[in-house]
Amino acid sequence: MAYFRYKGRDAQGKAAEGTIEAANETAVAELLLQRGIMPTNIGSVKAPGAEHQFALLFERQVTLEELVMFTRQMYALTRAGIPILRAMSGLAESAHSKPLKRALLQLGEDLSNGKPLSAAMQGHPKVFGSLFVAIIHVGENTGQLEDSFLQLANYFELELETRKRIKTAMRYPMFVFIAIGIAMVILNIFVIPTFAGMFSKFGVELPLATRILLATSHFFVHYWWLLLLGLVASIVSWRSWTSTQRGELAWHHWQLRLPIVGSIIDRSLLARFARSFSMMLRSGVPLNAALSLVADAVDNAWMAARIREMRAGVERGDSLLRTATQSQLFTPLVLQMVAVGEETGQVDELMLEVALYYEREVDYDLKSLTARIEPILIGIVAVMVLVLALGIFTPMWDMMKVVRGQ
Repeated sequence: MAYFRYKGRDAQGKAAEGTIEAANETAVAELLLQRGIMPTNIGSVKAPGAEHQFALLFERQVTLEELVMFTRQMYALTRAGIPILRAMSGLAESAHSKPLKRALLQLGEDLSNGKPLSAAMQGHPKVFGSLFVAIIHVGENTGQLEDSFLQLANYFELELETRKRIKTAMRYPMFVFIAIGIAMVILNIFVIPTFAGMFSKFGVELPLATRILLATSHFFVHYWWLLLLGLVASIVSWRSWTSTQRGELAWHHWQLRLPIVGSIIDRSLLARFARSFSMMLRSGVPLNAALSLVADAVDNAWMAARIREMRAGVERGDSLLRTATQSQLFTPLVLQMVAVGEETGQVDELMLEVALYYEREVDYDLKSLTARIEPILIGIVAVMVLVLALGIFTPMWDMMKVVRGQ
């Protein structure tokens, strides 16, 4: 099969053009005539998107806000009985995001060529993830496409709300750390050099804390380019290491072991896993396929590896409870709910309860996060003040003694 670019006129005499997949130009002409389009020009082209492959490498992903809006609009349009092709065309015209607009336009062409919606979405992995495509595929096969869009909209809305809560909770500590960094720069460039000149005039022996402050300030002022170069090298090295499979696995494991925030990240990821898993099972996706898709949805390489181990155990014939216990990801309470779900055949409903359980815990921890971090921030500021007091005021007292002795 090849791709052809065509131009022609429809039954109303309006100009029509696009890309179509067919065996040859004759097949293209037949397809167009069946659609009521009289072709005037047909020419072979490269596969759609091939000419933009290099540019797409640097294209940003679609945001959660855009996905929420898209799925909500598609749910409303499909529920109202509007054809998918017409809905895609209308949303493409109103889309503000270039990646989403380009994807919707291409989806319209693929649907015109007879491709199923889920198959067409697979060609845009930066816009529609594997979980998105799987839910749409199930909705197509069961005739419940509008319900699939509703499920995705609710899922993305909850994910967006969780991310917003995390950003809100981290705003205060980030502001404090930025203020501390700015204060350190101002002290090293303007304040400490002034005291250094004053201390040198009196010629008194300076304490260790003062010498350290002066040496740090001197290095900061005269060798700032080395600090900048070291910072850039560290960032590049860190990104290069975390882009490797081993580095990504180690970093994502460390994230779950971070003090204070590690447990919040862990429970947030488990809530995402449970909700995604529940949605997949409720949509009719097989258990092993659902585990594989959810592993990609959790966005944590270490946890994804554990979930894939659960899938391997299920494929060997182990129960979901046994594989979940071996993964060591869940609390005893959650494991008990999984056991009840297997016995009653309501795993999807019980996993939804698991998601709600973890989401309530995350919500409570986020509300108390500021109170837990605040003592640490106060301790950091106190250490800074102590170092400055010992480094600046101690030699000033010594100078006062010298002046009084004279």
